[in-house]
Amino acid sequence: MYAEKLSVSLSAGLVGFIEQYRTTYALKSRSQVIGAALELLRQRELETAYLAASQEVDADWEQTTADGLNHETW
Repeated sequence: MYAEKLSVSLSAGLVGFIEQYRTTYALKSRSQVIGAALELLRQRELETAYLAASQEVDADWEQTTADGLNHETW
C-alpha cells in the first residue's frame, strides 16, 4: 500500500492519548492510531450520508410500492 508522509501539529494532550492508545493496543506506530481514527471519521460521515439518503422520499417508488401488489400476488 502506498503511504504519503504528512506532518501534523497536535496538542500535548492528543499526543499523549495517541501514545497511550498505541501502547494499550500494541500498535506499531502513531500513524496506525491516527489512521484508525480517520477511518472512524470516514465511517461516521458515510453513515450520516446513508441516513440522509434513506430519508429522501422517491414519489415514483412510493407509488409503485403502493399499487396493491405484494409478494403473494406473484
